[in-house]
Formats: sequence, C-alpha cells, structure tokens
Amino acid sequence: MNLLDKRVAEALSNHGVLAHAVPGFQPRQGQSDMAMAVSRTLQAGGQLVVEAGTGTGKTYAYLVPVLLSGQRALVSTATKALQDQLFSRDIPRLIDALGLPIRIALLKGRSNYLCLHRMAQARNSHELDHPGSLTALAKIESWAQSTRTGDLAEMSGLDERSPLRPLVTSTRDNCLGSACPSYRACHVNLARKEAMAADVVVINHHLFFADLSVRESGVAELLPTVRITVFDEAHQLNEIGVNFLGQQLSTVQLHELVRDVMATGLQLARGLVDWQTLTAKLEKSVRDWRLSAGVHRGGARLRWISQLPDGVNPQEWTLSLQILTQSLLDLQKGLDMVSELAPDFQRLCDRNRELLERVALFTTAPNPEGVRWVEVGAQLRVVESPLDIAQAFEALMRSTDPKFATHALSRPMSQEVHRPDVQERALEEGALAIKTSPGLAQRAWIFTSATLGDEASLRWFTEPCGLVSAEVMQVSSPFDYAQQAAVYVPSHLPRPGDPDHVRQVASLVLESLAILGGRTLVLTTTLFAMRSIGEQLQAQADARFEVLVQGQSPKRRLMERFRDGGGVGDPQGRSGCVLVASASFWEGFDVPGDALQLVVIDKLPFPPPDDPLFEARSQRMTQQGKSPFADHALPEAAVSLKQGAGRLIRSELDRGILVVCDTRLRAMSYGRRLLSALPPMRRLEKHQDFLEALSQLTKEASGF
Repeated sequence: MNLLDKRVAEALSNHGVLAHAVPGFQPRQGQSDMAMAVSRTLQAGGQLVVEAGTGTGKTYAYLVPVLLSGQRALVSTATKALQDQLFSRDIPRLIDALGLPIRIALLKGRSNYLCLHRMAQARNSHELDHPGSLTALAKIESWAQSTRTGDLAEMSGLDERSPLRPLVTSTRDNCLGSACPSYRACHVNLARKEAMAADVVVINHHLFFADLSVRESGVAELLPTVRITVFDEAHQLNEIGVNFLGQQLSTVQLHELVRDVMATGLQLARGLVDWQTLTAKLEKSVRDWRLSAGVHRGGARLRWISQLPDGVNPQEWTLSLQILTQSLLDLQKGLDMVSELAPDFQRLCDRNRELLERVALFTTAPNPEGVRWVEVGAQLRVVESPLDIAQAFEALMRSTDPKFATHALSRPMSQEVHRPDVQERALEEGALAIKTSPGLAQRAWIFTSATLGDEASLRWFTEPCGLVSAEVMQVSSPFDYAQQAAVYVPSHLPRPGDPDHVRQVASLVLESLAILGGRTLVLTTTLFAMRSIGEQLQAQADARFEVLVQGQSPKRRLMERFRDGGGVGDPQGRSGCVLVASASFWEGFDVPGDALQLVVIDKLPFPPPDDPLFEARSQRMTQQGKSPFADHALPEAAVSLKQGAGRLIRSELDRGILVVCDTRLRAMSYGRRLLSALPPMRRLEKHQDFLEALSQLTKEASGF
C-alpha cells in the first residue's frame, strides 16, 4: 500500500482525524472500499464509475483521496443545492480536519450572478411596472454595495422565478464581454479568475456542458489545467449533456431579444430607429410561430423526422417561420444603423444574426445522426441534439489528456494558508504520494451516484456516456433495509391505464393518512396524475393534515414546510403533511427522521413511448440488434424507481413503507427485475399487513 492509500485509509478509520474532527462521522466499509478505488484511479489514471448506495458516505469517499492527492480537481454536481453544500460545508470541513493548504472556488452559470451593467439599466425597463418591483430592485442595489461574490443565492427573499432576475443578470447572448463598462468589476469574471487560481473548483453539470458547447472561457479553459474530474450525481449527465450539446431555438430567446432591443434602443438611441415598430413586428411573428404549433396538452414533445414536425399545419408553420425570418432581417437593418454607438448594440447585432442562423437551420431537414423535436407549452422550443453524449465525452477525454500533465503537476497548492508547518507537511506528503504513481500523466475521471443502473455492469450509464472501458464498482448501502423498510404493491388497484386508477391511488393515500397522520410523499409520473390526486386529497383529507401540491408554492417553500410540519404535532393542531409531487421531487429531496415515513408511487416510471428522444434511441437499438424495451425502457424505469424509493430511508434510524401502485410489478415477468433493483426491503403481501405496518410506525413515532 503506497503513501496516498495509507493516508486515505487512516483518515477514514475509526481512529483517524475525521472520527475526531467531524461530528457524527462513522467509519463504513463501503465508504472505505470506494475511497481506495478512487485513490487507485487518481494514481493510475483512467475512468472509475461507482454506484454507491444511500448512506455510503460517497461524498467523503471521493473527496478525501482527491484532497490528499495534492492535485488540482474539478468537482461537478447535478444540482446547485449540492454544489453549495460541497463548497460551503463538506470541503471546508475536510480541509480543516486534514490540515491541508487548499484553496477552493465555486463557479456557477451567468444567471446566478448579479450583472452590474444590466442592474444599472434595469430602472429604465417597462417591466418594473409590476407592484413591488422598484422596492425589490432597490434591495438588490443595496445588496450590490456589500456583496463580494455577486451570487444571488446570498440574497434572501429573491425567488429564482422572480421576473427581476433576468433584468439584473446576464446570459451568453446579452453579455458584452470585454466591451462592458463594468468588465473589471464583473462578478462572473471574478468568479472565473478565482476558479483558475484554485486547487479545487466546484461546478454543476449544466455549466459544464453549457460552457463546453460554446467554448467560453471558464470550464473549457479550466479543464486542461486539472488532472482530476469528479462527477457526483452522475446519473443525470447524459440527459443534461444532450440538452446542451445540440442546437435550439425558443420563443423565450426571441422575447428576450425584443425586451433588450426595446430597452437599449430607447435608452441609447431614442429617435434614431423606430424601435417600437420593429420590436412589435418581431413580437407578433414570435406569437404567430408559437400558435402555428397548435394546442397540445401539457409540455408535449412533437416528433420531427421529415421536413416538418408532426402535428402542425404545414402552411401555417412554414409561413410563420418565413415571417419570423423577415422580422429578424428588418430588425438587423435597424441595429446595423446604430451598431457603432455602443457595445450594447454590437452585441444585439450578433445575437440577432445568431438567431437568424438558427431559424435557417430549423427550416431544413433534420440531421439523420441526431434527433430533432419541438416542445410545445406556454412557450415553444425546437431542439436538435445528439442521441447521447458518448462521442462528445470521448472527444473531450482525448483532447484533455497527458499533454498538460507537466504544467498541472508543477503548479503548487495555494500559498495563502498561514500554517507553514501543516502546509510543508501536506505538500511534502502529497508530492511523495503522487511521485510513487507510475501513471502520473493520465487523467483521472470519477463518476458516482446512488443510482447508475439495474445490473452489475451499469451499462445504462456507461454506454451513453462513452465509458465502455471504465472500471465499474457497486457499493451497497449500510442501511438494514429488511428491518427499516417494507415495500407494498396493492393487488386490489386497477391497472394504471384504467380511468379509475388515479382516484383509487388517492383513496389509498387517504386511508393511509387516517392511520399514519401525514408524513407522506406521493410521487407521480405525470402532471395530470399529480393534479388529480392533489385535488382529491385537498377536497377530502381531514383538516388535521396539510396537503401540499407541487406548483402551488415554490419548491423550496414546499420542502421546508413538509420538513417542519411533517412530524407528530403541529402549532395549528395538524398531525402532519402530505406532499404530492412529480418529476423534480423524485430525487434530491431528503427528509430524514419521522417527517417522512410513507412514499407512494402512482405507477412504474417508464419513459413515454411517444417521446421523440426515446423513439430515436429505440430505433438505434433495434438497428443494433438490441431490445428497446429490455435494454432501454426497463433500465430507465428501474433507475427512476430507485430514485423515488430512495426518498424513504435517509439514515440508520429511519423507518418507512414504500407503496408502488402498479399491479404490473406483481403480474408481469419484468416485475422481478424491477423489484430486484430496489433496496432489499421486506415485502408486505396483503392489504391488512400494510395497514398494520402503518399502525406500528405511528406507535413508534408517538413513543409507545
């Protein structure tokens, strides 16, 4: 065992520094196994894929060897919540416990940072007519005087859905770059400079792919200078990457152009161009383009295989794009007249030309190597993307390989730590650990998540990510699921396709609430089911229970209310909460303790068969001689089911029941495969067993 392995093993042992310095730290065999695998990969290079069950402690399992290795690292997460947790809590805690002189940085997308230039222009926006907008803007202006980072997450009371955010933040489209009068004080640029000087940089997957897709200075510039890249919550990589690595055009982009042209034109070139006429014409053409897609329920995705999308009127669609093109051309002429007056107009010219190019792209036939579709909702978005990220990832790994190794390894860690003894020891030991590694020049890529597939090879994850040669390992959860949890599949419910299924699911939840007293999370696979079940519960549930439904309040407020009100007892005399939610609550919603003891899933989360991306992937699998159902739909459902089930048990002390209201789990042969993908919970066969188990949970929570 070399020096790095020894230091990692010692740090995670029951007598190590973490056991003494981190409250609640407990050595876990799975955590140690994963950490040693990460350590080996850091030294030899290559790719490691780890599925680490809930409670393994995977965050420390990869952070400890990464920090002790002495190498620059990039850590990417799927959510900003985990990103903030890593930067503000986990990494600083480990750095302090391990006594390492490491500088860390947090890097987010542009929309998370205050743009000083746009804030200065915001008071001239007609969108401030909304009640309270001027007061809210004044608060932002006051906060801007004291913030160092400009990260809007620091501001309390500014919701992510606030209409003010687009007015005081920038996008790649409207950023003026070095021509901006506030360039030297730009929070985005300052964050990037800090990232370039840091030893460990924490980003998120959206920024990773968004930045790489346009090769902005940021992640794309940072990647060649780091030797270690870690993707936590890696199960989302492929879907996030697909959305960013293609081309897209949306009514949102066009409406934002209208808003910015109007505001800039009236402020900097009033009277020189008829801005109102030009923007009104463009705005009408955008509305007409949206209307040409027709009316579709929910956020429909329309297939686009030939010249036109399915389900649209050919004449209306074609004509609307022609008029949209002409409106953009007319606006281009107006912008060209004033382009030299200010950098703002030059950037608007560039944006307008880029949008014209995208409109032209979507008037031609789709690329046969990818997939194209239309998303129809309140807004319209057309997308052309690759089927997966395999090719892009393989190219990325080739382009960032050993050529930078000498430069990266010669760069010392941060010299800002005022602990010379600790710094000297850490640098000496870190360098020694790496010098003993024969595979120094090869980069290390770590991918980890609690759910990466339903079989030992983890092909569901590795193949679309181009990681076919990666080392794969699975680490079991330390939780005693047989004692802590049970799974129940009601046999008396109708099949999911039955019109009465949703009502019966709601009835089962009502029956459960009467015994358990709240503490229930209902996860649905469709927005229709979510609304229907939510309405029935709100109409029929006892007043003692607060029924929360996704969409009726901001997500953060729903999560806080559920955690605060889900226990036994409530200031208003309520017994607890039931939350009915869809896609965004299937993962990343953690409620340890008695506040959540029942998770109800309305039906198996198979991907929609008419989804264009699913169809295109299925066709490719058929051509490859594979089964679209067994090799694609079933693993997708298994991973989603594992994610939903993972909401139930979050600590060694949790107790709970998972209910899957889909009789196919009992009746169909593939049900065994899906059940085997779940944690090893005990089975409740009869409805009476289920009711008795609920009663037992109530007694335990009440202290009887």
